[in-house]
Amino acid sequence: MEARALARYVRVAPRKVNQLLDLVRGQDVEAALVTLTFSKRHVSRQVEKIMRSAVANAVQAESNLDVEDLYVKEAIVGPGPIMKRWLPRAQGRATPIMKRTSHITIVVAEKSDRPKPKFKSGRAARRAGSRRSA
Repeated sequence: MEARALARYVRVAPRKVNQLLDLVRGQDVEAALVTLTFSKRHVSRQVEKIMRSAVANAVQAESNLDVEDLYVKEAIVGPGPIMKRWLPRAQGRATPIMKRTSHITIVVAEKSDRPKPKFKSGRAARRAGSRRSA
């Protein structure tokens, strides 16, 4: 079971939002909300609001769902439209200003749906690595 929330036309550059989403991607919802609460980035409030909306959508879809069983499955940002403005400069010139916007999507899912790790750990991984190099 998964639920999503989407915010479009957020007035922050996608690159700045992606730096914040890298911190919460794959985390449990509670840990991600704590990370967003204490982040100094201005956009963290908006991302926190989107994440709370995704959690509310999940609880609304399945009433017996516990919030502790959710994790951030996907956190994606895409570019929105760019507002193009001009800044007057010396000698009659003008410099372009690109005011970028973002479309932010957050998907939460149950931990039981989380895929198994693909990597081996411990002695089996070291043994497999030594065979490849030979």
